[in-house]
Amino acid sequence: QRNKAKQAVRLFDAIQTVDSLRLARAIDAESAEIDRVMPILIEINSAREAQKAGVVPDETEDLIREVAGLMHVRIEGLMTMGPFVDDPERIRPRFAETKELFDRIAALDVPGVSMTTLSMGMSDSYRIAIEEGATMIRLGTILFGPRG
Repeated sequence: QRNKAKQAVRLFDAIQTVDSLRLARAIDAESAEIDRVMPILIEINSAREAQKAGVVPDETEDLIREVAGLMHVRIEGLMTMGPFVDDPERIRPRFAETKELFDRIAALDVPGVSMTTLSMGMSDSYRIAIEEGATMIRLGTILFGPRG
């Protein structure tokens, strides 16, 4: 993780997949070495799927309070992938729940946390994500075609 964090803080403008205090600390340490504050999104495992990365919604507030104390990362919002399903409409409850979590955390007014970005939705679900409050969507397949 530390090695990836070292590369990431030098290559990217932001990191959207922070799901643990350990990773946040690694990013913080690497950012400190180059005198930078790295914008991050906390990755939410909204589907609560064991095979997916992300913090479960119930643990998000505690993680955010811990990460907010770090000097060289700045939490700017949340990111979720949602489950892979045949019918994108089945993702709506996960996106709605993530938006509620986003609003609840924003209302806490935690110092060092600016809840400005809610990243959710991909090529198959971006319309639903926008309807549920996404401020950022991740389009790949719709722009570049299927992988492979």
